[in-house]
Amino acid sequence: MTSSDQPLRVLALCLGNICRSPLAGALLRRELEDAGVRATVDSAGTGDWHVGRPADPRSILVARAHGLKFDGRARQLSAQNFEDFDVIVAMDARNLSDARQLAPAAARAELRLMREWDSQAPGADVPDPYYGGPDGFGNVYTMLERSARAFAAERKRAE
Repeated sequence: MTSSDQPLRVLALCLGNICRSPLAGALLRRELEDAGVRATVDSAGTGDWHVGRPADPRSILVARAHGLKFDGRARQLSAQNFEDFDVIVAMDARNLSDARQLAPAAARAELRLMREWDSQAPGADVPDPYYGGPDGFGNVYTMLERSARAFAAERKRAE
């Protein structure tokens, strides 16, 4: 937890940082702001395939349909992120395992699964919609929104 004078620092993490984590980051940012929790939010991927590229167009379309904007570029998780962020929320068990392997011994960031806060499937993976159709992105949005809203409410209560 951060001290009261520092904003909460959250990193959303997925595989390539073009589908799930940019969308999760935008939702976490919105929900934390709506809850009145001072926070900075970013996203990253465990892999380097898409570094420097914008988010998947299907993620952008789903975000825009729900009034969200994001214009960042994909980046890869680094060891420094474990110092720079308070909480790293992974989209699935593989991303969480990869993050744990990269984490320095004295890492300060708390590592969690995004859907730990999803009342409909606590602790389940956020499925990767990359190889599916547009419906997969809409379904992922719904899961992420539920999780982000509950995460923000929990952090508000902890203040």
